Amino acid sequence: MEGKSRLAERILDQVADAVVYTDCSGAIIRWNRASATLFGYSPEEALGQSLDLIIPEHLRASHWGGFNAAVTRGALKLQGRPTLTRAAHKSGRKLYVELTFAIVKSDNEKVLGSVAMARDVTERVERERAGRDQPPVPL
Repeated sequence: MEGKSRLAERILDQVADAVVYTDCSGAIIRWNRASATLFGYSPEEALGQSLDLIIPEHLRASHWGGFNAAVTRGALKLQGRPTLTRAAHKSGRKLYVELTFAIVKSDNEKVLGSVAMARDVTERVERERAGRDQPPVPL
């Protein structure tokens, strides 16, 4: 049987959702295959970079305020509930992503960083918005 850490790496690389782990400064430490597919950056391009890589400029101030507060408190306001937000693809295309976050702690409760799981929901959101723009169908 494979070692636990190797198995964990295989799981992370084979899940369909993007998994992005950052240290407490917001530097990207883990970037799985789905992250590369979703955001367009290879691991070599993303690792060590700031999360600003995928955060649209107009959302950065609010993101960093929430990120820093969560890392300082060691807790999230969202408590694992999914949230819809915008993200940026390497090509410049804007995405809608559904994210869940967690604070990662050591055995002695020291905050090590944060992890986000993301999935692309751009098609769904655009379809819903297009449907709202349509006039009601007469009966």
